[in-house]
Amino acid sequence: MTDQPTLSFVRADLVPERPAPIKTIGFVGFLRTRLFNTPTNALLTIVGALLLWFIIVPTIRFLLVDAVWEGKDRTSCLAADAGQSIGACWPFVQAKITQFIYGFYPEPERWRVNLTFLLAAVLLLPLLIPRLPAKSLNAGVFFVAFPVVAFFLLHGGGINGFGVSWTVGILSSFADGVGNAGRQLAASGEASGIGSTLWLLGNAVAWIGDALNSLAWPLIWLRDRIQNSGQPVWYDLACTAAIVSLLLFLLSGAFRTGWRALLTSLTTFVGIGLVIAVMHLDRGGLPIVNTRLWGGLLVTLVVSVTGIVASIPIGIALALGRRSTIPLIRIFSIAFIEFWRGIPLITVLFFATYMLPLFLPGNFTVDGLVRVLIGVALFAGAYNAEVIRGGLAAIPRGQAEAAHALGLSYWKTTGLIVMPQALRHVIPGLVNSFIALFKDTSLVSIVALFDLLGSLRASFADPTWATPTTLFTGFAFAGIIYFVFCFGMSRYSLFVEHRLNAHRRS
Repeated sequence: MTDQPTLSFVRADLVPERPAPIKTIGFVGFLRTRLFNTPTNALLTIVGALLLWFIIVPTIRFLLVDAVWEGKDRTSCLAADAGQSIGACWPFVQAKITQFIYGFYPEPERWRVNLTFLLAAVLLLPLLIPRLPAKSLNAGVFFVAFPVVAFFLLHGGGINGFGVSWTVGILSSFADGVGNAGRQLAASGEASGIGSTLWLLGNAVAWIGDALNSLAWPLIWLRDRIQNSGQPVWYDLACTAAIVSLLLFLLSGAFRTGWRALLTSLTTFVGIGLVIAVMHLDRGGLPIVNTRLWGGLLVTLVVSVTGIVASIPIGIALALGRRSTIPLIRIFSIAFIEFWRGIPLITVLFFATYMLPLFLPGNFTVDGLVRVLIGVALFAGAYNAEVIRGGLAAIPRGQAEAAHALGLSYWKTTGLIVMPQALRHVIPGLVNSFIALFKDTSLVSIVALFDLLGSLRASFADPTWATPTTLFTGFAFAGIIYFVFCFGMSRYSLFVEHRLNAHRRS
C-alpha cells in the first residue's frame, strides 16, 4: 500500500475579522451615501452649502434679526437714528396693511370685503377636503351662487327685475338692433342707387327684427305688467320661478320623473329669494363702490380666481372643439387658440381697457374691471385648452369606442369616461397654468388697476415711510404673499394627483 496525504476539511485557524460595514443610516449615513459618496457630490455639496450660506443668512438677518418691528414713521427705520444696521422696516407694512388688502375701498364698507373673504373660505375649504360630503351642492353654491353674492357684496347696488325683465331686455335689444340694421341697409340701398337687391335685403333683415319683436310680445306684455306692480322684483321672481320650474318639470318627464327637478328648481328660487331679501336687493341694495376704488389683495384674488374658474370651461370647450369632426367648429377653435396664444397678456389688457370701448355702441359701457376679467379668462382659456387637449390625446381611442358600443352618447362618453381621465393626466400642467396666471395678475397695474403689487408701489410715494429699506421690505412682503398662495396651490395639486392616481402606486 502507498502512503497517501491526510486531507483535512476543517479549518484549524480562525478567519480574520472583516472591517465593519459603512454606516448607511442616520445623519452620518445620509452624509456618506447622499452628499459625500463621490468626489463630484462632495464638491456639489460644498458649493451648495456656500450658496445657501450667502443667501439664507443675509436674508434672515434682513427679515428677522436686524429688522425693525415697532415705530410710527420713517425715523424708527433709519440707521442713523437706530445706531446700527437696519433690516426690514416692518412698521411700514403694519401702517399700510389695509391699503395692501383693500386698496382704496372705503373704510366703512370694508366689512363687505371681509365677509366676502369669509364666505369664500367657508365654501372653499369643504370643497378641498375629499372626505366631506355634499360635494355637488357645495360646488354649485361656490361656483354659481357665490360669484353673484360676492358681486353685490363688493360692488353694491340692487335689481329692478329678474329673469323675465332681463330676458325681455336682451331679446328687445337684439331685435331692435337687427331691425335698425335692416332699415339702415335699405336706406343706404335707396340712397346709393345700387339697385333693388340691397333694398330688398335691408327690408328682409328689418322684417326679421320686427318678427322677433312680435314673437317676444307676450314676454314684453308680462314685463310691463310686472314693472307696473308695486313689487316688480318679487313678481318677476315668482313668474320666472313658475316658468322655469314648469319647463324643467315637463322636460324631465312630467308626472313620471319630473318631481325631483321641480323640487330642485323651487328650492333654488327660494334660496335666491332669501338672498334678495337679506341683501335688500329689491330696495337698492348696498351702497355702490366703484371698481376703481378696489385694490390690493382684493383685486389680485378677484382677477386670479375669476380667471382660473372661468378658463376651465373655456379650455374644455376649445379642446373638444379642436378635436371635433365638424370643420367649422374645429377651424374656429384652432383660430381662437392660436390668436390668443400669439399675443402677450399685456396687449390683451390694453385692448380690453382702451380699445374695446371704441368698438361698442355709444350707450353701451362695460366696467373696466369686467373687461380685464373677460380678457384674462379668454387668454387663460386658450392656454388651458392645449393642456387639456394633451390629456385627451393620452386616452386610448378604444375606451370611447367601447362606450359607443355600450350605447352611450358622445356627451356621456366625454363627460363620464374620457374627460375625467384626461383631466387627471393634466393636473400638473393645469396647476402650472393657474400659478402662472396668479402671478401674471400683477400686469393689471399697467391698465390703472391697483392689485397687490400696484398698491405696494403706490405706497412707496408716502414720504412718511421713505427709508432706504422700505422698498426692499415692501417687495419682500409681496413676495411672501405670492409664495404662500403659489406654494399652497402646488402642494394641494400634489395631494390631488396622489389621491387620484392611487391605482398606479405599487
